[in-house]
Amino acid sequence: MKKITFLIIASFFFTSCYVHTYTVGDGAKSGMSEKAKQHNFIYGLASGETPDHKALAKGAKDYTIKNEHSFVDGVINALTFGLYNPTTVTVTR
Repeated sequence: MKKITFLIIASFFFTSCYVHTYTVGDGAKSGMSEKAKQHNFIYGLASGETPDHKALAKGAKDYTIKNEHSFVDGVINALTFGLYNPTTVTVTR
């Protein structure tokens, strides 16, 4: 029983940050970026409003979208016991 409890607790400490990157057109050119939060609830099972990537790109035809679960997002997730699970969306023009 102690081994199972240890494995469950250890699994919470050994999770990592994840990053998804998407390229639209030829990708970012100028290096200008905008950030927004994607609000997820109950370990990501329910999502709030998704940030508008086109609005964050401000009319650019070529841009890169990076969706990441950063360290700060992970801390917030841990403090709320998974009830609020934010991710950071960055659009670079």
